[in-house]
Amino acid sequence: THNVRYAYMTGAMANGIASEELVIAMGRDRLLGSFGAAGLSLKRIDQAIHTIQQALPDGPYAFNLIHTPHDMDRERRLVDRYVQRGVTTVEASAFMNLTANLVYYRAVGLEVTSDQQIERKHRIIAKLSRPEVAQQFLQPAPDKILKTLVTQGRITETQAKLAAQVPMADDITVEADSGGHTDNQPLVCLLPSMLALRDEIQTQFAYATPVLVGAAGGISTPQSALAAFMMGAAYVVTGSVNQACVEANTSDAVKALLAEAAIADVTMAPSADMFEMGVKVQVLKRGTMFGVRSQRLLDVYRTYESLENIPPMIQKVLETQIFKMSMEQLWQETVVYLRQNHPAQLQKAMDNPKRKMALMFRWYLGRSSRWAKTGDNSRTMDYQIWCGPAIGAFNAWVKDSYLATPENRQATDIAHHMMMGAAYLYRLHLLKLRGVNLPAPYWRYQPRR
Repeated sequence: THNVRYAYMTGAMANGIASEELVIAMGRDRLLGSFGAAGLSLKRIDQAIHTIQQALPDGPYAFNLIHTPHDMDRERRLVDRYVQRGVTTVEASAFMNLTANLVYYRAVGLEVTSDQQIERKHRIIAKLSRPEVAQQFLQPAPDKILKTLVTQGRITETQAKLAAQVPMADDITVEADSGGHTDNQPLVCLLPSMLALRDEIQTQFAYATPVLVGAAGGISTPQSALAAFMMGAAYVVTGSVNQACVEANTSDAVKALLAEAAIADVTMAPSADMFEMGVKVQVLKRGTMFGVRSQRLLDVYRTYESLENIPPMIQKVLETQIFKMSMEQLWQETVVYLRQNHPAQLQKAMDNPKRKMALMFRWYLGRSSRWAKTGDNSRTMDYQIWCGPAIGAFNAWVKDSYLATPENRQATDIAHHMMMGAAYLYRLHLLKLRGVNLPAPYWRYQPRR
């Protein structure tokens, strides 16, 4: 489907952590990687598109398209860039409902070939964890949105008719217990239900090319990859393990912490982008106080209606232990950022004390991921490092091998060992079914150079 050598993909890690280097390294080895465009400026994404397309003129590569309900204009401008610059595969994430921008990307890439087949020039890989969201991607684009796009002149009548005959997504990545935004769902429950839903909708619409369903979240060893394939996954996606690779655009300090993590060394913490809603992300717990401190901010936000209502003793703790500056200084820094990036949000904060407090607290949540990425030594205890328990399982698997140290971890090498190990273990399983008894050491696939 994607002209790659393995049914394996590296998912997008926000803020460019899934870097150009990572995507290019994967592509040169005929493996699919997705650039982590979420959280980056449009100018920075433009640079990434140019760099990756220069290195991989024929692919394969993908770019992340994260849903931004608070800034739909930015989502539209990003989609327009992808269309104009020939980005033909996007990994759509965080969508709870289909948007006109996403439908436009899909529809504008549809054409009829000489043999009257529908050609999909724009491919969508939808990353999701809820059946109600999957249902929208498994079905054709909503007629109401298509009609609106035609009226606006963004797509033609022909493109709208073609979009009504194909599913919104070519592939669906079922994301189980993962790093960052996650519903913490177990893959063994989530994947079979999504496969059943796919089969039900395929029966209804009889697409010429059925939607492929892949697995993500917890994929970090040959055993976990094999388990996903045995349950029916068409492909697997890795995330947390790639953040500790040399190609990942994060600090050596973060990679060192990740290389020491165990399965239980993760926790849930408030999310920067949906702080007020109480939405949480999965982060590293070992070696950082971010989880505890960010939860303290959420508790304070829920308890008090404004900064003025916060008791002096609590305010002092926030200033000295978390913000490392006074509330007045914090507000000034928040104002500077909002004026440059979200002026409308600044006006709302001026008229709403609760909103003002939320934006100030989000300053810490946003900066904490930046401190981790840059390796700010003065803020080590505030590092926000997105990862799931997969990193602990991976570290246990490679403990006695050359991959134990982050300096030796390359994304393509890990992909090779993961898939070769899965194939090896599957063959052992077949031998066992035929009555061949092999001693325990054979059942461990040890990575070797």
